[in-house]
Amino acid sequence: MEALVQFVPFLLILVLFWFLIIRPSRKKQQAVAQLRASLSPGDTVLLGSGFYGTIAAIEDDGLRVEISPGVVVRVHRDAVVSTPDRADEPSTAPDADQPPPTA
Repeated sequence: MEALVQFVPFLLILVLFWFLIIRPSRKKQQAVAQLRASLSPGDTVLLGSGFYGTIAAIEDDGLRVEISPGVVVRVHRDAVVSTPDRADEPSTAPDADQPPPTA
């Protein structure tokens, strides 16, 4: 019985770790995977490199993204971080139209 009581704090730490670390991380990964699966031509995207662009075409393993008029680059689908133009999804990208906060 004493051995079981000694494992209770360890089990509580594992449960707490799961709720605070693993579960939110897994939810975020699922949301990003769903976002990347729902991309379509014409969507504005933020790439991991910091470039904003518009999807010109979708290929098997990547995307063609227009980052400037006439400049189309080929990127892997995993390079997409967010879609700042979608109102129904929260964006983690900074808003380029608003000035930075002042102290």
